[in-house]
Amino acid sequence: MPTETLEFQVEARQLLQLMIHSVYSNKDVFLRELVSNASDALDKLRLEKLRDDSLDADVSDLHIEIDIDSDARTLTVRDNGIGMSYDEVGQLIGTIANSGTAKFLQELREVKDAAGAEGLIGQFGVGFYSGFMVADEVTLVTRRAGESKGTRWTSRGEDTYTLEPVDDAPQGTSVTLHLKPADPENQLHDYTSPWKIREIVKRYSDFITWPIRMVPESSSGQDDKAPEPETLNSMKALWARPRDEVSDDEYHELYKHTAHDWRDPLETIRLQAEGTFEYQALLFLPEHAPHDLFTRDFRRGLQLYVRRVLIMDECEALLPPYLRFVKGVVDAADLSLNVSREILQQDRHIEMIRRRLTKKVLSTVKDMMAKDQERYTTFWREFGTVLKEGLVTDPENRDAILAFASFASTHHDTEQTTLKGYVERMKDGQEDIYYLTGESRPSIENSPHMEAFRDRGIEVLLLTDPVDEVWADAVGEYEGKKLRSVAKGQIDLDATSEDKGEGEREKQSEEYAGLLGWMKEQLDEDIKEVRLSSRLTVSPACVVSDANDLTPALENMYRAMGQEVPRAKRILELNPDHQLVKGLNQAYKEREDRTALTETAEVIHGLAVLAEGGQPKDPARFVRLMADRLERAL
Repeated sequence: MPTETLEFQVEARQLLQLMIHSVYSNKDVFLRELVSNASDALDKLRLEKLRDDSLDADVSDLHIEIDIDSDARTLTVRDNGIGMSYDEVGQLIGTIANSGTAKFLQELREVKDAAGAEGLIGQFGVGFYSGFMVADEVTLVTRRAGESKGTRWTSRGEDTYTLEPVDDAPQGTSVTLHLKPADPENQLHDYTSPWKIREIVKRYSDFITWPIRMVPESSSGQDDKAPEPETLNSMKALWARPRDEVSDDEYHELYKHTAHDWRDPLETIRLQAEGTFEYQALLFLPEHAPHDLFTRDFRRGLQLYVRRVLIMDECEALLPPYLRFVKGVVDAADLSLNVSREILQQDRHIEMIRRRLTKKVLSTVKDMMAKDQERYTTFWREFGTVLKEGLVTDPENRDAILAFASFASTHHDTEQTTLKGYVERMKDGQEDIYYLTGESRPSIENSPHMEAFRDRGIEVLLLTDPVDEVWADAVGEYEGKKLRSVAKGQIDLDATSEDKGEGEREKQSEEYAGLLGWMKEQLDEDIKEVRLSSRLTVSPACVVSDANDLTPALENMYRAMGQEVPRAKRILELNPDHQLVKGLNQAYKEREDRTALTETAEVIHGLAVLAEGGQPKDPARFVRLMADRLERAL
């Protein structure tokens, strides 16, 4: 095949220009990224060889090599890992396959914090391009393990790059940077200096499990004997070293390497089990939720090692889905090196690890809540929504999650409350924990369903996450107190108030009996019952769901997931103390022709639907009816 000259993808070209005219103050990160890429390539080859013994690849001495040439001003990072084919080089290097590219470019332009900017490279998987921060030209030579021919890729970081096949490429990948002149004022160091290379590797890559070797330059006058390479990293697994021998910075660098995050973790969790089944775990709770946490393609799972050998990069079986944001490594002593995902799902040892890790993470969050409220608040703000999934899917640990779960409530404008705190504040005679779901706190607070609770000073939980509709039904009760939606079923607040006596309620029921029956007939297509309300003090009407029916929001959620559910008729509640309802009742008793009253009943029902954030069945008709009544009122 002849040499091809190709143009970069538009996003890649924009990214290259940002790299070359870099906004990064710390250009050292380029070596961290190239070493990390090389480490990944070695991991992939090890896994591929475990899966396929027939693969023609040498795995006897897997390593990373750094070669510097001060005369030619080049630096080469070389590995003997999985390598790339000709087509893969074009796909992975000439373009950016990551769907987060646009977001990366936006954040790169907007970020003002230098420490924050430095980590965006790894977060979006574009580490290879960071080489252009320090190089005028980059040459990549690679051969995929098992193939006979290699590929050379070359670019000066402008509009084009060249691709050509090569016959004598060794297995793996080498990236050669033709370095720019050193410019200390712009933080562009001399990367042909051995001490600088040692410093960067020790800072960022000491925990890499493969040896990182640097070949010393030959001095003039020496014999032809090749100098012995120097191993720059300790290669000690941080999770296997005593806590007092590892610094927080080392833990943080391991987190950044495994999670591709530029921030330090919020919490580091160590766990070691000894006995009949031994394993070690090092887990991290991130400080911020990744942007794709709730997408179907979110990559979750911990790195699974067996006796220091990586056998699975994303082992989903080690933690339940609602803890998918947790990053880290698990090193088991007694698993097989060729274990598959299918075997893991049935392995009792993995199930033991999963249960132990889950309980450890949940207890760590509970301790964080007790000891450091500020850090807990940050954690719950970022991950509370996904953790609440566990209230539905993990009954075994439901109580553990409820112990630290917190929610907005009418008790305080900004601070959240636990269910335990709510129960401690319950009024005398109050038997239930009340909640209301909605799109936002203001929309819930302004809901007609809240009026009687607000007037009586009864606390209500304000739940705004979509999952709240599901977990509240799944949990059902807390410490013997039933969880009740203020928008479902019959609410009787007389136990906590003496506003109305039994006689007065019976009198109102008799007075409005005719109107209620007539309105039920007129609105029969949309509602199952019309009744007087004890939850309204200001609004004329509201719609509620029956105690055992799905709410409209939950119906819509199931439909969005492809599950068709029948639409349940709602209950219309009227406020007998509202002048509109009183007037409607009087007109009903006095008029024989109730055509206009039927339209008024439609308007009242439509207003009630709108008040809870819904939409009338026929919006155009509702608007006409409202316009007609406004015209008459003028």
